[in-house]
Amino acid sequence: MDVLRVNDLTASYRKNKVLNDVSFNVEPGSLTSIVGPNGAGKSTLLKVMLELHPKLSGDVSFFGSTFNKMKTRVGYVPQRGSVDWDFPTDALDVVLMGLYGRVGWLKWPKREHRDKAMESLEKMGMADYAHRQISQLSGGQQQRVFLARALVQDADLYFMDEPLAGVDAATEQAIMTILNELKMMGKTVMVVHHDLQTVEDYFDHVLLLNRTVVAYGTTGDVFTKDNVYQTYGGTLRWMMEAVT
Repeated sequence: MDVLRVNDLTASYRKNKVLNDVSFNVEPGSLTSIVGPNGAGKSTLLKVMLELHPKLSGDVSFFGSTFNKMKTRVGYVPQRGSVDWDFPTDALDVVLMGLYGRVGWLKWPKREHRDKAMESLEKMGMADYAHRQISQLSGGQQQRVFLARALVQDADLYFMDEPLAGVDAATEQAIMTILNELKMMGKTVMVVHHDLQTVEDYFDHVLLLNRTVVAYGTTGDVFTKDNVYQTYGGTLRWMMEAVT
């Protein structure tokens, strides 16, 4: 069974259509990049699938069912720029938010929940910053904390919106190590990605998107100059040098 099935998904912002008849299926244990120019609908696609933004038409199924029934099996890391980093909380509490589905709203987390949260921070190299206010962390550190929050959910399908944007090289490698570990565990990961030069090195599948699906499949088959040119319209010529 496909982990995710998207059929003729269409959505808009105000009166501007940003997704048009988007269709694709995602197999389990894959690591997929979602690539396209600014305004292509990449972040909107994630939000519509997760019911954070309304759709105009189309269907999305998770593990053969609805998102509402399967949402405990889905993890999400939003763009770092969309988060209020001035909110007065520390790194450990941010990670614990990923366990609210198990803890229950308005209930105090137990020792076991805190241990799981600390374990996730440890995986991301952030255990020493557990009680540091998130506003005091660097951009890369904040991104590691948000990835730790997703990891603690122990989901089967992860959506990540540009987790590698604006991070240092060490954080980028730490994130990719975790994503590959998730893949080896049979988890499925979809990542909005902006750097064409690393697509072939980092991902086994790629979804080329510009309001509709230009191409989707294994990176070796789909990530070609012709497909990238069609996706970007040739406006970023230097990017073509990164594509074989």
